[in-house]
Amino acid sequence: MIHRRGFIGGLIASGVIPSVARAHAPAAKVDEIGDQVQTLRKGEWPVFASRPEIRELYQFAVEHGDELRYAPCYCGCGDVGHRSNRDCYVKTVNPDGTLTFTSHAAT
Repeated sequence: MIHRRGFIGGLIASGVIPSVARAHAPAAKVDEIGDQVQTLRKGEWPVFASRPEIRELYQFAVEHGDELRYAPCYCGCGDVGHRSNRDCYVKTVNPDGTLTFTSHAAT
C-alpha cells in the first residue's frame, strides 16, 4: 500500500508536481543589464526556466558547471562580464549554497 505522503513526495521529486517550496521562492528581479535573476536553493529552478527543455539546460549548467566554464559563449555577452557559457545560466554560486540564476540563456 502506498501512503499518500510518499506518493505525492515521489511526484514532486520526479518533477510531475512542482515543489511546494517554489511557491515561497523569492521573486525574480531585474539586474543591471536587464536580465531577470532569481536566487534559489539547489534543486529549485527559476521562473524563467518553466518550460521542460529550458529547465533541462539550467539543470545541465548546475550539474556540469565546471565543464561549461571552459565553453565560450558566442552571443556577445562578454561585453556584460560573462567569462563562459555557464555565466549565461548561473550568475553566482553563493556561500550559503544557493544559486543566483540569470535569464540570459532563456531569452
